[in-house]
Amino acid sequence: MKLKISHYTLYTYQEAIDYSVNEIRLTPQTDSRQFCYEHSISVQPNVELFSYEDFFVNKVHAFSVTQPHQELLIKAHSIVFTDEKELYHRRPLPLFTEKKIIRSITFQNHFTEYLNGTAYTKLSPDLSAYADSMADLDSSGGIYLLLKDITESIYVNFIYDPQATDVHTTVEETLMLKRGVCQDFAHLMIAVCRSRGIPARYVSGYHFIGDLQGGNADYEQASHAWVEAYIPDMGWVGFDPTNNEMVNWRYVKIGHGRDYRDIVPVKGVYTGTAAQTLTVDVDVKVLED
Repeated sequence: MKLKISHYTLYTYQEAIDYSVNEIRLTPQTDSRQFCYEHSISVQPNVELFSYEDFFVNKVHAFSVTQPHQELLIKAHSIVFTDEKELYHRRPLPLFTEKKIIRSITFQNHFTEYLNGTAYTKLSPDLSAYADSMADLDSSGGIYLLLKDITESIYVNFIYDPQATDVHTTVEETLMLKRGVCQDFAHLMIAVCRSRGIPARYVSGYHFIGDLQGGNADYEQASHAWVEAYIPDMGWVGFDPTNNEMVNWRYVKIGHGRDYRDIVPVKGVYTGTAAQTLTVDVDVKVLED
């Protein structure tokens, strides 16, 4: 499928600020399930962009605005082809083989970044209790089936509520609230996976649902987060606990990390005391070939 993504970010400052330093992670990846055919980023005030790959091989654009400015506008445009075929056609390994692999020191050392807790995904008594309330690896019959069970459990037991949480909400707080948004549900699934010894990482990207609601997806729904979990012999497989589905052609991946903090779309610092407001507009459309 051919998808067009437009992403506008506008910072408006109460008074002109002197200087700002910023990083952008808005470039869709090219991998086995998607191809970034076209991508552009522009910034106002006009500045030079520098690009590099971070530790997780995400494309980063960095820039500094060295002149006084009261607005900062970032425009990102992309055209991405996503695979419409069934992505996960390989049969999982036998359960006893999977268990042997994920319990090996070699495996745990290799995936250590995606097995340890973070500020967002700490292992707590409440998290352990929630994880224990679900099927375990033996009763599920395998890692793939267990991951589907975790995805469904979060979808069924938590309410999507954009007003309940913010970008700083932790898994412990989400468990208490029983509600949240895609970021919260992704962090929760990651924490459960890691508590079971399954490597899991946070994915930032876009989700096309315009045809499901009679128009283009709004910002809250078009900008999306989900989970990739590692299954031996299958690789990284995408799960979306917010919508209880496997990642398919509707999903466009920007990048991944241990949690949200590793893949913040736009972040920066500035000098000045002025208050700021943030406006974000994201649109995802299907293009005819």
